[in-house]
Amino acid sequence: MTRPLEIAPDAGPDGVRGLLLRRSIYGLLIAIAAGMLVARIARVESSDPKSQTPFLSANDRSRWTTIRSLGDDGTYAIEHIIFDKKGNRVRGWHTIDLVRHRGADGQEHYYSSKPTLLTTLLAGEYWLVKQVTGATLAEQPGYVSRLMLVLTNVLPLAGALWLLSRVIDDLGGTDWGRMFAVAAACFGTFVTTYSVTLNNHTVAALSLIVAVAVSLPIFRGDCRAWWRFAVAGLSFGFLAANELPALSLLVLAGLGLAWKSPQRTLVAFLPAVLVIAAGALVTNYLAHGDWRTPYAHRNPGDNWYDYPGSYWVGNNVRGIDVGEPSPLVYTFNCLVGHHGLFSLSPIWLLSVIGCFGWLAQSRDATKMETRNAAEGVPYSVQSIVAAATLLITGVVLAFYLTRPQIDRNYGGGTCCLRWLLWLTPLWLITLLPAADWLGKSRWGRVFAITLLVVSVFSAGYAADNPWSHPWIFDYWTSMGWITY
Repeated sequence: MTRPLEIAPDAGPDGVRGLLLRRSIYGLLIAIAAGMLVARIARVESSDPKSQTPFLSANDRSRWTTIRSLGDDGTYAIEHIIFDKKGNRVRGWHTIDLVRHRGADGQEHYYSSKPTLLTTLLAGEYWLVKQVTGATLAEQPGYVSRLMLVLTNVLPLAGALWLLSRVIDDLGGTDWGRMFAVAAACFGTFVTTYSVTLNNHTVAALSLIVAVAVSLPIFRGDCRAWWRFAVAGLSFGFLAANELPALSLLVLAGLGLAWKSPQRTLVAFLPAVLVIAAGALVTNYLAHGDWRTPYAHRNPGDNWYDYPGSYWVGNNVRGIDVGEPSPLVYTFNCLVGHHGLFSLSPIWLLSVIGCFGWLAQSRDATKMETRNAAEGVPYSVQSIVAAATLLITGVVLAFYLTRPQIDRNYGGGTCCLRWLLWLTPLWLITLLPAADWLGKSRWGRVFAITLLVVSVFSAGYAADNPWSHPWIFDYWTSMGWITY
């Protein structure tokens, strides 16, 4: 969705061979990453082997129960799946991510607390799988869920990584820097770690890759086809439907596209966004009989989380879910501590440097139309990406770092700050100028590779179950430094 194969007029045969070689290497890296991910999905198992499910946490079980209920019984209510006929919890299916409220029949029912649009779409996928294979989540949960994870996570991830490699190749300045960024995308981030389980964060990251890939040519001025605005609207809209703070990026993208073409933004981008918004609102109403999401029903007298046995009321909440009392300690741990953005994935230090590098490059340019001689990319596009990345990352970090104590829980039992996972594509793109610069010297390459090795280790540490604590957290716990 970026520009087709383009070679500078004076590049000659070596330029063509270099581009084809790079893309061959990208393809190999992506294929290896996809193969490893399929193998992990094939081996993933629940902590309760009797359940015969590959569900790893309350978070993904909450979604799987709704998918099964919708696909088999046509209802969002899930009590007949999470409880047996005697009212006992069904291990392997029960989840704490629940709400309870009165349904359309006037009776109290249990429902997943997760947003409904993604779950509803996946229920449609499950229905198709059931029609083709005859297998059901009730009878063959291991087979059906693993097949759906491949269809939902692996195949879209491979396609998205291919798109991202095209963007990286387009904006990068050196072969070494480009290949470093693609290798980091395939093995050094938590997007692939989370792709072994059903979640909204991976889906959101893939949506952002598509959105960036179709939008960059618009900002560059190469192509302003109507379909690009429509696909951008669908992608940015679906991103925001899966990650609420991504609304900020949706608004920013809409303003930017309106600046480039008000008519196409109004006629193609905006209607596409409204389609996603309508889908999110309508499915939520069908599920709960209310336009507001379950998260909005946590007030006295209207608390859907207050039900017998609820984990989320009284003194039932425990461990890391209680929340960090000190905002300063929380900020420290989120940035460089046991869930640290930069301590777990130090490659993101290059992204910070890269953003400021592109902005400085833009300021130094005598004309905004000045083009990089090697790639023909206007500095303005690079500066737009850098400025947007810094702005949105700052907004999202501020949103989560200023939450009340109950929400200062690092995302619960998770291998990283999962709420920031969707920003990964932007960080991968903006590390390019720093990687290009480091790649010019031997020690620079050694330094960059060291950062990548630590990042790969962090991502691989939780390969079997992303719903587990990071290695720094485990080490600090073993040393007695933290006692959550």
